[in-house]
Amino acid sequence: MRVPVAVPTHRRQLLQFGLGMTLAVVLLAWGLPYFAKTSWADIWTVIRSVPPQVAIGLQALMLLGLYSYTFTFTGSLRGLSHGKALVINLCGSSVSNLLPGGGAVGLAATYAICRSWGFSRRATSTSAIVTGVWNVLARIALPVVAILLLMAGGVTLPRALIDLAIAGSVTGLGIIAAVVGMLASERVAQRIGALVDRVVGPLVRRRRPHSPMSVAALVTDLRARIIDIVRWRWWSMTLGMICFFGVYYLLFVLVMRQTGVGLALNLLFAAYAIGRLLSAVGITPGGVGVTEATTTIVLVGWGAHPAAASAGVVLFSILTHLMEVPLGGLGWLLWSLSTKVEPPEEGAEPTLAAARPVSVPDLLRDAGAAPRAEDDPG
Repeated sequence: MRVPVAVPTHRRQLLQFGLGMTLAVVLLAWGLPYFAKTSWADIWTVIRSVPPQVAIGLQALMLLGLYSYTFTFTGSLRGLSHGKALVINLCGSSVSNLLPGGGAVGLAATYAICRSWGFSRRATSTSAIVTGVWNVLARIALPVVAILLLMAGGVTLPRALIDLAIAGSVTGLGIIAAVVGMLASERVAQRIGALVDRVVGPLVRRRRPHSPMSVAALVTDLRARIIDIVRWRWWSMTLGMICFFGVYYLLFVLVMRQTGVGLALNLLFAAYAIGRLLSAVGITPGGVGVTEATTTIVLVGWGAHPAAASAGVVLFSILTHLMEVPLGGLGWLLWSLSTKVEPPEEGAEPTLAAARPVSVPDLLRDAGAAPRAEDDPG
C-alpha cells in the first residue's frame, strides 16, 4: 500500500497557479483566435485603430466603476471611508490577478489592510462575508436577467442555453431563499448552521481543537451581525453593486462599438453577463482565458465580425483586468503611506508577506469571535 505524500500548501498553490496560468495562455494565444475564426494579426489591427484619447477615456470610465464599488465596501464596514475602500479594491484585485491562490490571497490582503487600519477581526470578517454574498447574488442575477431580456426581445436561444438559464435561476433562487430564510428566521439559521457544521465543522475543530464554539453557534451569531449590517446600509451595498456592474456594462458597450461590433444592446448585455459570471471561475487567475474565449464565441455566434468581437473582448479585458495590476501598485503605495492603527487584538501589524489565504472556517471563526471592549474606528 502506497502512503500518500502531502504537498506543502505553498507548493500546491504554486502548482495550481502555474497550471492555471498555462491554461490561460493557451486559451488566449490559441483558443481565442481559433474558435473565433480569426488571427491575432487581425485582432491587433483592430485594437491599434482605437485612438489613444479614446482609450484614456475608457480607462477613466473603468476607474469610475471601481469607485462605485466602494459603496459596497463602506456599507459593510462601519467607519471605512470611500478613499480607503478604493485602496482596498485596488490592492485586493491586483493581488488576486497576480499571486498564487487568486481570490484567497486577495481576500487575505483585504483582511490584512483592514486590520492595519484598526478594524477588529469580527467586523472585518463579517464585512468579507456580507460583500461575498452580495457579489455571488449579483453575478448569478446578471445571466438570469440577460436570458429574460433575450426572450422578451424574441431572440431564439439554443436549448443548452435555456437549460443553463433554468439551472442558474433555480440555483440563484435557492441561494437567495437560504440567505433570506437565515436572516428572517432563527430556526432556519440554526438548521443551516447545523448543515454547515457537518461540512466545515471538522476543518474548524482541526485548526482549533480547543475552540468552545461550534460552527452552528458561529452561524447563529453571524446572523445577528449580518442583520445589523444589512439593516444599516443594505441600500449602499446594493447601490454599489448596481453602479459597478452598470458602469462596466457601459464600458463593454462603448468598447464594442469602438471596435466595430454593432450587435443590439440586449445581445451585448447577455455576452457581458456571461463574461462577468465566468470571471469568478477559479480554473485560471481571474477567469482569464476562459472569460475571453467564451465571450468571443457568444458574440461571433450572434453575428459579430470575428476580428472586431475578439478585439473588443481583449481590449475590455486589458482595461478591466490587466490595468488593475499597475493600479494595484498605486493602491499598495497609498496603503504604505497611510496611518496605521493598532488593531484591538494583540499581534503584529499585518503585511502582504504575512497574509495567508483566508478560508471559510477562518471567516466564520473570526466573525463569531467574542467582541472586545474597543469599538471599531469611526
